[in-house]
Amino acid sequence: MNTRSLLDQLLSAGKDLLQNQQGNSQPRQPAAPGNNSPLGGMLGSIGGGALGGGAVSLLLGSKKARKMGGKVITYGGLAALGVVAYRAYSNWQQKQNQPGAPAIEAPLRTVDRVPAAEVEQHSQAILRAVIGAAKADGHIDDRERELIDGEIAKLTTDAQLTQWFDQELRKPLDPADIARSASTPEIAAEMYLASIIMVDEENYMERAYLDELARQLKLESGLKAELEKQAAVAQ
Repeated sequence: MNTRSLLDQLLSAGKDLLQNQQGNSQPRQPAAPGNNSPLGGMLGSIGGGALGGGAVSLLLGSKKARKMGGKVITYGGLAALGVVAYRAYSNWQQKQNQPGAPAIEAPLRTVDRVPAAEVEQHSQAILRAVIGAAKADGHIDDRERELIDGEIAKLTTDAQLTQWFDQELRKPLDPADIARSASTPEIAAEMYLASIIMVDEENYMERAYLDELARQLKLESGLKAELEKQAAVAQ
């Protein structure tokens, strides 16, 4: 399966989604120098945003899509999400290095820093997290699943991938099952970060889901907080 291509399009779709919601026909300006966002000019660098916006709207639900458009827009694709995860993980690691203790020198292997052969492993885990987070408020019923399947079919011709996506949509929501896809600590961080951008943290059900996912991913409290902080900075 080529999960990366589909995930790139979904993560990039927020640009078109937000512009359509606002009725804004003007192109988004590049990030200004000195902007704290680590994503900079990466927004919209991956094609397919206009099509992907339909899938994102359905995954989020129309009400939440209007509210969350500004959050989704900050991620310009899979590599950009990796940039944010890398920064959060690096900051957290530095805080673990107490005076006199040996520095943590192992290079981080976020999705933007691994060989192409490993990107699919990261992509599939992150997409599972995206689907799970989208289901956290319980709005995806049988009719919604049919509509989402139709939108996903517009984004990929990979029959195996579309079948896998549909199966993930139909599974009962289980944070423990989703967390089993995190084969490395970096993937766990990426999965949690992707989940943050798909939920409304003010919604009790979705906040509870995020907290349980973090527990199942075995995220240290400091790393969890740093991921949430970096997600907020990148908005």
